[in-house]
Amino acid sequence: MIYSLDSQQCKNLALSTKREWLLPNGIGGFAMGTASGINTRRYHGLLVASITPPTDRRLLLAGIDGWATWGSTRLALSSNQYPGAVHPDGFDFLESFSVSDRATWIYRRGQVKIQKTVYVVPGENTVLVEYRNLGSKSTEISLNPLVCHRDFHANFFERESYPQSIQIGSDQTVIEEDGVELVLSHPGAMRSPVAGWYYRFEHQRETERGLDPRDDLFCPCELTYSLGAGEAALISASIGEPSLETIPLATDFAGIALSKRLSEAASKFLVMASSRTTILAGYPWFSDWGRDTMIAVPGICLHTGHTDTAQSILRDYASQMRNGLIPNRFVEKGEIPDYNTVDATLWFANAVYKTLLHTWDETFAQEMVKALDQIIWHHRHGTDFGIVVDPSDGLLKQGGEGLQLTWMDAKIGDWVVTPRHGKPVEINGLWINLLRITCWLKAKLGQNWSAEETMANQATQNFESKFWHEARGHYFDTIEPGDASLRPNQVIAMSLPFSPCNSEHAMRALEVVERDLLTPVGLRTLGPNEPAYEGRFEGPMKQLDAAYHQGTVWPWLMGPFISAKARLGADVVQLRKIMKNAVEMLSESGLGGISECYDGDAPHRPNGCPWQAWSVAEYLRAWNEDCGGD
Repeated sequence: MIYSLDSQQCKNLALSTKREWLLPNGIGGFAMGTASGINTRRYHGLLVASITPPTDRRLLLAGIDGWATWGSTRLALSSNQYPGAVHPDGFDFLESFSVSDRATWIYRRGQVKIQKTVYVVPGENTVLVEYRNLGSKSTEISLNPLVCHRDFHANFFERESYPQSIQIGSDQTVIEEDGVELVLSHPGAMRSPVAGWYYRFEHQRETERGLDPRDDLFCPCELTYSLGAGEAALISASIGEPSLETIPLATDFAGIALSKRLSEAASKFLVMASSRTTILAGYPWFSDWGRDTMIAVPGICLHTGHTDTAQSILRDYASQMRNGLIPNRFVEKGEIPDYNTVDATLWFANAVYKTLLHTWDETFAQEMVKALDQIIWHHRHGTDFGIVVDPSDGLLKQGGEGLQLTWMDAKIGDWVVTPRHGKPVEINGLWINLLRITCWLKAKLGQNWSAEETMANQATQNFESKFWHEARGHYFDTIEPGDASLRPNQVIAMSLPFSPCNSEHAMRALEVVERDLLTPVGLRTLGPNEPAYEGRFEGPMKQLDAAYHQGTVWPWLMGPFISAKARLGADVVQLRKIMKNAVEMLSESGLGGISECYDGDAPHRPNGCPWQAWSVAEYLRAWNEDCGGD
């Protein structure tokens, strides 16, 4: 799908700086920016390389300042935000911006017309940037690459020691720092070795988040080209020698259905590196999270024709299992992942079931049943973080002081915003679902499944008697200790393939959820009538974290809601109407993505990560599984 802005939209900085584009390379790196051309985040740049795929990501080429000159006409081909000023003013001469598998800007002033195209090479830390003269006269192009070597979460400031070395060749400039060589290839350019610093770039979105918004950048050279009508100059930036010398021809993506648009969006999150096959949780700042990956597997993999990839992901996570738990998060640097999660492993079982239901593979099934046996044993006998089955009722309890183990995991210093200790509703729905999946799988393989059935029956009986809150007409969010706040976690329990929820109770609870939690873009994380409700997701990081699960809307929850409604007999036409905003959501923030979250209060502004894997995955899964697709 091609997402585009016209000239008027590009010149409106309030709009064009909030429309972001993303070009991932499939190994963890990416190029990213805004339609205006201004880098508004510390994560924006033309080359964010993954040094040890899929992590250790570093910004190497932040941008290229450019000018086109013909006679007395001078056209800026870039824009930057400095304190109190935007310079150059290239955004003011944009005719259009578009993004598909490449990002393209067309600048025009008088008879000077230049097309700039950015293309990221799949499977490589390489970006190609082309400047093509679309005018009828020869034009001179001057380009100043702006480089740094920094962790993509950090800031960069002038220092005398940077870079450690610059190597100058006839068609290349190599900038080396900390063992990483950035190779700038610029065939046909007249290179002027003018090295110097650009100071105090300002990233507006970091200011909004209460973070340091400023960077300094280094310019290693000036590149000049004389381009006749129709001619182009190509620059590449890469770690090592680039494999391509031209940008491939574009594919026509016009007029595609919603399922195709969502499938195209889903492809951005798949990562196939030598260390593991996985799904990045979101761009720009997340790595791969176990919970997010397992929730996203059906949508990102199974509904895009990547069943083999789903199996690879599940095998890779199973190989990292420790004490019956799969990793919660793979870290940016280092070898030891985090395991502080109660639900990632339970979602793993659900992803196994969905994968085998989609395509039965007995070898894979035999591997997975061993993993499920290991999970059940550790959960019954007790594993890390207080996760253990309560033998008195067969339900799963977890947590403790200072721990946040469910998906509502915001923590500010020592303050766990939504601790949810004890027995959370979706955790026990997922636990019972895991036991039933193991029964199903063992029956398919001809194995004895009576022990798992006994455990599932005990837990199911106690689930309804303990979680149902008759007076409020919905399920407790947690029991022991009890919390009857209206939250969407009960919907997850209702939506599972082997849901323990009583149909009559579930229908009553869904009415309450639909009345108070459902919005056009997802479900609120807390009812608006609850005392702790926060309707706006804005401000510095502490304020954002405090509101993260206290009313903020999460699009991924629309998937469980739609599936729960479908299980209880809702009409497909009604379900499709509920999801009707998906097309707009794909173009209102991250172009070709769905945001991580939205404000709880109308008008429900998008926020968080502009591209969130489980947001896209659950919209795609529910659209295909429950709404008839297309």
